[in-house]
Amino acid sequence: GVCASGHKAMYCDEWDGLPDKEFLSMLNPKLGELRGRLFEKAHDANTKSGDLCAEWAGKLGLREGIPIAIGKLDAHYGAIGAGVSEGTLVKIIGTSTCDCMVAPKSNPLQDIPGICGIVDGSILPDHYGLEAGQSAVGDIFKWFVEVVCLGDDALHAQLTEEAAALKPGQSGLLALDWNNGNRTVLVDPKLTGLLLGQTLYSTRSEIYRALIEATAFGARAIIERIKDYGVAVDRIVCCGGIAEKNSMLMQIYADVTGCTMQTSTSEQTCALGAALASSVLAGADAGGYDTFADAQAAMTSIKEEQFEPISENQAVYEDVYALYMIVHDAFGGVDDAIDLGNVMKSLIAIKEEQG
Repeated sequence: GVCASGHKAMYCDEWDGLPDKEFLSMLNPKLGELRGRLFEKAHDANTKSGDLCAEWAGKLGLREGIPIAIGKLDAHYGAIGAGVSEGTLVKIIGTSTCDCMVAPKSNPLQDIPGICGIVDGSILPDHYGLEAGQSAVGDIFKWFVEVVCLGDDALHAQLTEEAAALKPGQSGLLALDWNNGNRTVLVDPKLTGLLLGQTLYSTRSEIYRALIEATAFGARAIIERIKDYGVAVDRIVCCGGIAEKNSMLMQIYADVTGCTMQTSTSEQTCALGAALASSVLAGADAGGYDTFADAQAAMTSIKEEQFEPISENQAVYEDVYALYMIVHDAFGGVDDAIDLGNVMKSLIAIKEEQG
């Protein structure tokens, strides 16, 4: 499929497919030797990879002969299953986060620095698929609860409840969400996590909330980078385990980004997206749909509960996010001349204002 080959192996029809032998040999001579044995053409979800055989039709309780769309990376089918369309950002939030968008091929699209993948047809046919993300989100919370605090799921629940009672900025803490490097927008796996502002009175729940806020700040940095290069983000739909389970996180994301957070009704958007693609291959005459838009209108939906930005929280997070970006750019190597001298005292000032 063009999804995996484009995002992971630099396949591009405009460049005659995969990188040539000379390029691959510059990375490693053994890679160059592989080039002649690799495929020449990759396909999007408009292409059928086969039909459901009798054996698996029986196991799954489905009809034999159903067309099977060509494979994609899980998040990209998840984006389809969550209803991705022009202007819609789909956030798959779990151990890490993958952000997916589409842009029509008919419109010029700039290269977006730090967005690790822009691939023709990787999500919806006739659209560029844009992929960004954060290399750790839920894994950061898991690390803190299980490795640092030696806790379990019960402690996750306890800290979530305690952290929800805190106001934005009340802890005086600020974290960087780089415990597994930074994927977007700095593209640097050797960056690491950071926690600023702790005192002798800092609590576990305050640190837990600061880590959640850090992932929200990282999410906002991605959204702003995409917008800065001319791609509209009019709507955000979230899916994945954390989006399903943690309403406090969803509210913090809304407050930090200033965007309404919607959640997909389906808990299995990746599987739904794959099924949706097969329904388009089947076509309306066979009980499916003729277009992805028609299939998404019929097969995808959004939960009634939405998380709207709270204006008072937004105002505080504007100040904290400004400090986050100072620290982000200083430690991320964006600007070596940044003065960090006032960050800690600014966090204290925000904390005192929040009481």
